[in-house]
Amino acid sequence: MSTPLHRPSPLEVSERAACMCDHGDACSSYAPGHALHLIQARLAAATPSEWIDAIVESVDGASGELRVRTLEGVERSLWSAQGAALEATPGAPVALHAKYHVLVVGRVRFNVAVA
Repeated sequence: MSTPLHRPSPLEVSERAACMCDHGDACSSYAPGHALHLIQARLAAATPSEWIDAIVESVDGASGELRVRTLEGVERSLWSAQGAALEATPGAPVALHAKYHVLVVGRVRFNVAVA
């Protein structure tokens, strides 16, 4: 009699997967704050009314965290493994697409986790 194989579900596998950026390599995940997916960038570009203008308040390049304040005065905490905190400087204008988690710093787009 053979033992049935246990095949893990995709959810189990994705929960256990570690992003390569944890090991100093390029991001292998498209979760918020990791690599920017082409479809994510296109959806953000296709919905221009959802962009929010903001000013960078503070950055922490070591942890990847940055704080921005919208022009309406709302403060948002963001995190990016792709280096958004290294690219942005305090006082710099940025654009945030909160629906699709995209931050634009200059000409560079980042996938961010919005806290």
